[in-house]
Amino acid sequence: MTRTKIAMEFHNNYEDSRRAAAYDELDLGGTYDLVFRNLPELFKKQVKGNRAVDFGCGTGRSTRFLQRLGFSTIGLDISNEMVNIARQRDPAGIYQVIEDGNFSDLPQHGFDLVQSAFTFDNIPGFDRKVRLFLGLGNLLETGGFIANIVSTPEMYTHEWVTFSTRDYPENRRARCNDVVRIITTDYSDARPVEDIFWPHEDYLRVYQESNLEVVQVLRPLAVDNETAWKSETTVAPWAIYLLKRGNRNRK
Repeated sequence: MTRTKIAMEFHNNYEDSRRAAAYDELDLGGTYDLVFRNLPELFKKQVKGNRAVDFGCGTGRSTRFLQRLGFSTIGLDISNEMVNIARQRDPAGIYQVIEDGNFSDLPQHGFDLVQSAFTFDNIPGFDRKVRLFLGLGNLLETGGFIANIVSTPEMYTHEWVTFSTRDYPENRRARCNDVVRIITTDYSDARPVEDIFWPHEDYLRVYQESNLEVVQVLRPLAVDNETAWKSETTVAPWAIYLLKRGNRNRK
Protein backbone atom coordinates (compact mmCIF):
# COMPACT_ATOMS: atom_id res chain seq x y z
CA MET A 1 0.00 0.00 0.00
CA THR A 2 1.42 3.37 -0.99
CA ARG A 3 2.08 6.17 1.46
CA THR A 4 -0.96 8.39 1.87
CA LYS A 5 -0.39 12.15 1.99
CA ILE A 6 -3.94 13.39 1.64
CA ALA A 7 -4.32 16.69 3.47
CA MET A 8 -7.20 16.47 5.92
CA GLU A 9 -8.42 18.95 8.46
CA PHE A 10 -8.04 17.52 11.93
CA HIS A 11 -11.35 16.94 13.68
CA ASN A 12 -11.55 15.68 17.23
CA ASN A 13 -14.75 13.64 17.70
CA TYR A 14 -14.65 14.36 21.42
CA GLU A 15 -14.38 18.17 21.31
CA ASP A 16 -18.10 18.05 22.02
CA SER A 17 -19.64 18.28 25.47
CA ARG A 18 -22.33 15.68 24.75
CA ARG A 19 -19.82 13.17 23.37
CA ALA A 20 -17.36 13.84 26.18
CA ALA A 21 -20.03 13.21 28.82
CA ALA A 22 -21.07 9.99 27.11
CA TYR A 23 -17.46 8.84 26.82
CA ASP A 24 -17.09 9.32 30.54
CA GLU A 25 -19.77 6.66 31.06
CA LEU A 26 -17.47 3.94 29.72
CA ASP A 27 -15.37 1.67 31.88
CA LEU A 28 -12.52 -0.63 30.86
CA GLY A 29 -14.74 -3.68 30.31
CA GLY A 30 -16.37 -5.20 27.26
CA THR A 31 -14.24 -5.15 24.13
CA TYR A 32 -11.87 -2.68 25.82
CA ASP A 33 -10.99 -5.35 28.39
CA LEU A 34 -8.96 -7.23 25.77
CA VAL A 35 -6.47 -4.35 25.84
CA PHE A 36 -6.38 -3.34 29.47
CA ARG A 37 -6.02 -6.81 30.94
CA ASN A 38 -2.91 -7.39 28.79
CA LEU A 39 -1.11 -4.14 29.57
CA PRO A 40 -0.10 -4.74 33.21
CA GLU A 41 2.05 -7.77 32.42
CA LEU A 42 3.48 -6.12 29.31
CA PHE A 43 4.51 -3.02 31.24
CA LYS A 44 5.84 -5.08 34.14
CA LYS A 45 8.16 -6.98 31.81
CA GLN A 46 9.31 -4.10 29.64
CA VAL A 47 9.09 -0.75 31.44
CA LYS A 48 11.74 -0.11 34.08
CA GLY A 49 10.72 3.29 35.50
CA ASN A 50 7.43 4.77 36.65
CA ARG A 51 7.20 8.14 34.85
CA ALA A 52 4.46 8.08 32.24
CA VAL A 53 2.51 10.22 29.80
CA ASP A 54 -0.98 9.26 28.69
CA PHE A 55 -1.35 10.87 25.26
CA GLY A 56 -5.00 11.36 24.37
CA CYS A 57 -6.17 10.81 27.93
CA GLY A 58 -9.80 11.75 27.27
CA THR A 59 -11.75 11.86 30.52
CA GLY A 60 -8.84 10.21 32.34
CA ARG A 61 -9.83 6.57 32.58
CA SER A 62 -6.61 5.41 30.85
CA THR A 63 -4.57 7.79 33.01
CA ARG A 64 -6.14 6.46 36.19
CA PHE A 65 -5.42 2.95 34.90
CA LEU A 66 -1.71 3.80 34.71
CA GLN A 67 -1.85 5.38 38.16
CA ARG A 68 -3.27 2.15 39.59
CA LEU A 69 -0.28 0.33 38.09
CA GLY A 70 2.05 2.61 40.02
CA PHE A 71 2.97 5.09 37.29
CA SER A 72 3.31 8.78 38.03
CA THR A 73 1.27 9.91 35.05
CA ILE A 74 0.50 13.13 33.17
CA GLY A 75 -2.65 12.98 31.06
CA LEU A 76 -2.61 14.99 27.81
CA ASP A 77 -5.48 15.81 25.48
CA ILE A 78 -6.47 18.52 22.99
CA SER A 79 -10.10 18.49 24.16
CA ASN A 80 -10.99 21.00 26.86
CA GLU A 81 -14.25 19.16 27.50
CA MET A 82 -12.48 15.88 28.12
CA VAL A 83 -9.76 17.31 30.35
CA ASN A 84 -12.28 19.22 32.45
CA ILE A 85 -14.09 15.96 33.20
CA ALA A 86 -10.79 14.20 33.95
CA ARG A 87 -9.89 16.88 36.48
CA GLN A 88 -13.30 16.59 38.13
CA ARG A 89 -12.94 12.81 38.39
CA ASP A 90 -9.38 12.95 39.64
CA PRO A 91 -8.63 16.28 41.37
CA ALA A 92 -5.23 15.03 42.52
CA GLY A 93 -4.19 13.97 39.03
CA ILE A 94 -2.24 16.00 36.47
CA TYR A 95 -4.09 16.70 33.23
CA GLN A 96 -3.02 19.17 30.57
CA VAL A 97 -4.71 20.53 27.48
CA ILE A 98 -2.18 20.75 24.66
CA GLU A 99 -2.22 22.16 21.16
CA ASP A 100 -2.04 19.56 18.41
CA GLY A 101 1.47 18.10 18.62
CA ASN A 102 2.89 20.68 21.01
CA PHE A 103 4.89 18.89 23.72
CA SER A 104 7.13 21.84 24.55
CA ASP A 105 5.90 22.12 28.15
CA LEU A 106 7.03 18.58 28.93
CA PRO A 107 10.58 17.49 29.81
CA GLN A 108 12.35 15.97 26.82
CA HIS A 109 13.68 12.46 27.53
CA GLY A 110 11.83 12.60 30.84
CA PHE A 111 9.49 9.60 30.70
CA ASP A 112 9.75 5.84 30.83
CA LEU A 113 6.41 5.18 29.13
CA VAL A 114 4.15 6.99 26.70
CA GLN A 115 0.75 5.35 26.42
CA SER A 116 -1.59 6.24 23.57
CA ALA A 117 -4.86 4.36 23.91
CA PHE A 118 -6.94 4.62 20.71
CA THR A 119 -5.80 8.21 20.10
CA PHE A 120 -4.33 7.58 16.66
CA ASP A 121 -7.62 6.08 15.47
CA ASN A 122 -8.82 9.68 15.15
CA ILE A 123 -5.70 11.29 13.65
CA PRO A 124 -5.51 11.55 9.84
CA GLY A 125 -2.51 11.87 7.60
CA PHE A 126 0.86 10.18 7.32
CA ASP A 127 2.83 13.35 7.96
CA ARG A 128 0.74 14.32 10.99
CA LYS A 129 1.17 10.89 12.52
CA VAL A 130 4.92 11.03 11.94
CA ARG A 131 5.16 14.50 13.49
CA LEU A 132 3.30 13.32 16.60
CA PHE A 133 5.36 10.17 16.99
CA LEU A 134 8.58 12.14 16.60
CA GLY A 135 7.42 14.40 19.42
CA LEU A 136 6.35 11.49 21.60
CA GLY A 137 9.63 9.68 20.93
CA ASN A 138 11.53 12.72 22.16
CA LEU A 139 9.74 12.43 25.49
CA LEU A 140 11.25 9.00 26.14
CA GLU A 141 14.10 8.42 28.52
CA THR A 142 16.77 6.03 27.26
CA GLY A 143 15.18 2.59 27.43
CA GLY A 144 11.64 3.99 27.46
CA PHE A 145 8.71 2.74 25.42
CA ILE A 146 5.65 3.95 23.56
CA ALA A 147 2.56 1.73 23.80
CA ASN A 148 0.40 2.64 20.81
CA ILE A 149 -3.01 0.99 21.04
CA VAL A 150 -5.11 1.19 17.89
CA SER A 151 -8.04 -0.44 16.16
CA THR A 152 -7.26 -3.15 13.63
CA PRO A 153 -8.85 -2.89 10.15
CA GLU A 154 -11.21 -5.68 11.22
CA MET A 155 -12.66 -3.47 13.96
CA TYR A 156 -14.64 -1.61 11.28
CA THR A 157 -16.15 -4.66 9.56
CA HIS A 158 -17.40 -6.81 12.47
CA GLU A 159 -19.80 -6.68 15.41
CA TRP A 160 -18.46 -6.46 18.96
CA VAL A 161 -19.72 -6.41 22.51
CA THR A 162 -18.95 -2.69 22.77
CA PHE A 163 -19.17 -1.57 19.12
CA SER A 164 -21.29 -1.94 16.00
CA THR A 165 -20.43 -1.36 12.34
CA ARG A 166 -23.39 -3.09 10.66
CA ASP A 167 -24.83 0.24 9.48
CA TYR A 168 -21.64 1.10 7.60
CA PRO A 169 -20.92 -1.56 4.95
CA GLU A 170 -18.86 1.01 3.07
CA ASN A 171 -16.16 0.48 5.72
CA ARG A 172 -15.23 -2.70 3.87
CA ARG A 173 -13.96 -0.64 0.95
CA ALA A 174 -11.82 1.64 3.11
CA ARG A 175 -8.22 2.37 2.21
CA CYS A 176 -5.50 3.94 4.31
CA ASN A 177 -6.51 7.40 5.60
CA ASP A 178 -10.19 6.98 4.67
CA VAL A 179 -12.88 7.87 7.19
CA VAL A 180 -14.68 4.87 8.70
CA ARG A 181 -17.65 4.98 11.04
CA ILE A 182 -18.43 2.98 14.14
CA ILE A 183 -21.01 3.17 16.92
CA THR A 184 -20.14 2.63 20.56
CA THR A 185 -23.03 0.67 22.07
CA ASP A 186 -21.98 0.99 25.73
CA TYR A 187 -22.81 4.66 26.18
CA SER A 188 -25.73 7.00 25.64
CA ASP A 189 -24.55 8.84 22.51
CA ALA A 190 -25.80 6.91 19.48
CA ARG A 191 -24.01 9.12 16.97
CA PRO A 192 -21.27 7.33 15.04
CA VAL A 193 -17.63 8.12 15.68
CA GLU A 194 -15.58 8.91 12.59
CA ASP A 195 -12.23 7.17 12.76
CA ILE A 196 -9.32 7.04 10.32
CA PHE A 197 -8.62 3.68 8.70
CA TRP A 198 -4.95 2.78 9.05
CA PRO A 199 -3.67 -0.77 8.34
CA HIS A 200 -0.68 -2.50 9.90
CA GLU A 201 1.67 -1.99 6.95
CA ASP A 202 1.06 1.73 7.00
CA TYR A 203 1.71 1.95 10.74
CA LEU A 204 5.03 0.24 10.12
CA ARG A 205 5.91 2.95 7.60
CA VAL A 206 4.93 5.64 10.08
CA TYR A 207 7.11 4.08 12.78
CA GLN A 208 10.07 3.77 10.46
CA GLU A 209 9.80 7.42 9.40
CA SER A 210 9.45 8.40 13.08
CA ASN A 211 12.68 6.62 14.07
CA LEU A 212 10.77 4.09 16.15
CA GLU A 213 11.44 0.36 16.33
CA VAL A 214 8.70 -2.19 16.92
CA VAL A 215 9.59 -4.29 19.95
CA GLN A 216 6.38 -6.30 20.18
CA VAL A 217 2.90 -6.44 18.63
CA LEU A 218 -0.05 -7.93 20.48
CA ARG A 219 -3.49 -8.63 18.97
CA PRO A 220 -5.37 -10.09 21.93
CA LEU A 221 -8.39 -12.35 21.55
CA ALA A 222 -11.09 -13.22 24.04
CA VAL A 223 -11.63 -16.67 25.53
CA ASP A 224 -14.92 -18.51 24.97
CA ASN A 225 -17.45 -18.48 27.81
CA GLU A 226 -15.97 -15.42 29.51
CA THR A 227 -18.89 -13.31 28.41
CA ALA A 228 -21.37 -13.04 25.53
CA TRP A 229 -18.65 -12.23 23.02
CA LYS A 230 -19.45 -11.55 19.40
CA SER A 231 -16.37 -11.44 17.15
CA GLU A 232 -13.81 -11.09 19.94
CA THR A 233 -12.90 -14.79 20.21
CA THR A 234 -11.84 -15.16 16.56
CA VAL A 235 -10.97 -11.66 15.33
CA ALA A 236 -8.67 -9.19 17.08
CA PRO A 237 -10.24 -5.73 17.36
CA TRP A 238 -7.08 -4.10 18.73
CA ALA A 239 -3.38 -3.98 18.03
CA ILE A 240 -0.93 -3.04 20.78
CA TYR A 241 2.39 -1.81 19.39
CA LEU A 242 5.26 -1.55 21.84
CA LEU A 243 7.84 0.84 20.39
CA LYS A 244 11.25 2.19 21.32
CA ARG A 245 13.37 4.94 19.84
CA GLY A 246 15.74 3.92 17.07
CA ASN A 247 19.38 4.90 16.78
CA ARG A 248 19.02 7.24 13.81
CA ASN A 249 20.00 10.83 14.63
CA ARG A 250 19.37 10.49 18.34
CA LYS A 251 19.40 13.81 20.21
